[in-house]
This record gives sequence, C-alpha cells and structure tokens, in this order.
Amino acid sequence: MTTIQRKKSNPIAHLTPEDIEQIGIELDAIRDEVMASRGEKDAAYIRRVIAWQRGLELGSRGVLLFSIFPPAWLVGTAGLSVAKILENMEIGHNILHGQWDWMRDPKIHSTKWEWDHASPAEQWKHSHNELHHTYTNVIGRDNDLGYGIMRVDEDQKWHPMHLGQPFYNFVNALLFEYGIAAYDLELGKNLKTKERRRDPKFRAALKAVRRKIGKQVLKDYIVHPALSGPSFLHTIAANATANVIRNLWSHSVIMCGHFPNGVETFEKTSIEGETRGEWYLRQMLGSANISGSRAMHLMTGNLSHQIEHHLFPDMPSNRYKEIAPKIQDLFQRYGLSYTSGPLPKQVASAWYKVFRLSLPNRGEAAVRRPVEKKAPAVSTRWRRAQPQAPAPAHLGSAGLGTPTPVALSAE
Repeated sequence: MTTIQRKKSNPIAHLTPEDIEQIGIELDAIRDEVMASRGEKDAAYIRRVIAWQRGLELGSRGVLLFSIFPPAWLVGTAGLSVAKILENMEIGHNILHGQWDWMRDPKIHSTKWEWDHASPAEQWKHSHNELHHTYTNVIGRDNDLGYGIMRVDEDQKWHPMHLGQPFYNFVNALLFEYGIAAYDLELGKNLKTKERRRDPKFRAALKAVRRKIGKQVLKDYIVHPALSGPSFLHTIAANATANVIRNLWSHSVIMCGHFPNGVETFEKTSIEGETRGEWYLRQMLGSANISGSRAMHLMTGNLSHQIEHHLFPDMPSNRYKEIAPKIQDLFQRYGLSYTSGPLPKQVASAWYKVFRLSLPNRGEAAVRRPVEKKAPAVSTRWRRAQPQAPAPAHLGSAGLGTPTPVALSAE
C-alpha cells in the first residue's frame, strides 16, 4: 500500500494494471525515439555550453582581480555566480548522469568528470543516481526527500525537533554543497557507532570528501584571492558570495522538483515487485516541473523539466523540452495531474510544506493510524503475482550506474 492510496482522494484509483503497463510502453517508445536520434546537434550543444561557461568563469575571475573597486566586485561576482550555477546544474549534474556518454568523448564523460562541488563525483553518483533515482520519494529510502533532516509527510511521526526544520532547511540552503556531501557520506548513520565510524569504506569516503573540500577552498579562498593582490579580501568575499548564490539557487530548484504541493510520497512497501510501468508512474507522481523561459531551463540544468528528467535521467537535457508536450499529453489521457508552475509559486509551495510539516498534524491527518509493521496485503495495483517486467533499461546504463530495481524488499 502506498501513502497516496491511503489519502482521501487517490490520484491513481482510476487506473487499471493494464493502464499502468501501457503507460510504461508509451514512455519506452518516447525514450527510444529520442535516444536513437542523438547526434551532432546534441554534441554541439553541450560543447557550446561548456565553452561559454568556462569563458564566463575565466572572465569573471579576471575582473575580480580588481575587486577592490565596487563595480568590478559586482560584475565579477555576478558572472562567477552564473558560471558556478551553469557548471553544477546544466553541465556537471547532467554529465554525471551519463547523458553525454554516448559521445565517447573522454573529456565529457560520467566516469571522468569532476565538478565544482564539495561532494566528489563518484560519491554523488552513488547517492543520487543509484539511490535517489531508484527510490524516488520513497520515505526512508530516498535521502534527497527532506535531506534526512526534515519531516516530509503527514504520516511520519512528529517530534518536537521538527519545529526547527524551517531553520535547518535555510541553513542547508546556504551551505547546500556541504549538506549534499554530508548526506552522500550518510553521516547520521555512519557516526552513530564506533564500528561504523571505523568502517574502512566510510573512512575512505570521508577522506575523499575532505580532499575535495580542500581543493575547493584552495581554489576559491587562497589561490584566486592571492592573485588579486590588494583585492585579496574582496575576492574572498566575492567567491564566498558566488558560492552561496549557487547553493541557494540549486537548493531552490531541487526543492521545487520533489516538494511542492501536488507531489506524492511513497512507503517502502510500495516498491515491492515494482514493474516497469509502476516505476514510471512513481516518477510521474513524485516529481514537479518549473515553467519558464529558455534561460530559466538552462539555469536550472533543465531540472525545470524534473518530471521528464526522472522518467529518462540519462537522456540529453536539451531534449526534455522537446518531449514535454508528449509527456503532458500522456498525463492528460490517463487522468493524471502534471504538476508544474513558475519558480516563485513552486518555491513558496515547497517552503509552505516545510513549515506546515514542522507542526503536529491537524484535523483528519492527526487521527491517522500508523501502518502496522507486518507483511503487507497484496495490492493489485502495486504488486504482481506473475513475473514482473524489468525496469527501464536506461537505469542500468554504464553512464548512470544504477542497478535495475527488481524485487526490492521492504526493510
């Protein structure tokens, strides 16, 4: 049983098992058509974005050599902020998803790319590609859902500590790259016991994060400021400001993808025996888009098309806009809600949820009974007696590194 199936209004009650599997078939066809048509136009796009971003970063850092002068500080900081956002969102995030591995370019490949971020690429790929995209919005499995520090659903037990989650979330937004590095390390779990703290894998991962943070600090707060001479302190302030702006932006975009009103969450038992169509349906219901201009899509790394991205995480990001009308049509034909809205609306909706869930439940939600921890009853919608179909092939691609999520057991 899923969280959404215990709601007063179940958004999938009208779908038959055959409907759900047909959704999967139609989505497979959309994906196959795009992936077969990848070519030079797509390759030219990502190379152009990388060249433009690098030029912008180099030029902005050059201007900041004279950051002692206010106009230079403002121009350089603004340019560096945009460059860092582009590097993390449209370039780094999508390269590390394996979206451009088909080019066979070793300089733009998920196995070689290292990004401008506190979290090492290999660790991020495990926590994001393998865990988040496999267990999207599954409470207790998806660390991106609330980042391990927030209550994200009325059915989660409320504790007084949740009163502080608006503050925790704001601090996490300011220091977002470090927050991501922390939960990539699963610090909450791995620092609990002496055995976990001494685990060789954890110690190696922690060392890698420390090394990566050291390189970031050296670049942004020592070498670049030192080259500025008398502008040393002003350049430190500029780099710090650019990093905070990048953190706030990426945090807002990611919150809008899985936290606004209209996005559903799921219980651990809901993914038992999950079929291809059911996996697709969970991505559709567990994601939300941001509407806006081409510039908005670029600056969000095309995560403004979060629904399309979660359906096809290894599809080149420049193709999401192309398939969005087809995905919307599919939602409409099957009576599903395509959650989308402008950035201010989605950010406000996500933050409202953070505040609302920091308080105890009221009304009908307050009298819900917790689900008993026993073997779940068979659901004709989310579990199958017959052998299940494999999950979408792209989840197991070399670029994505995601295992096929078959027969996952509840913990």
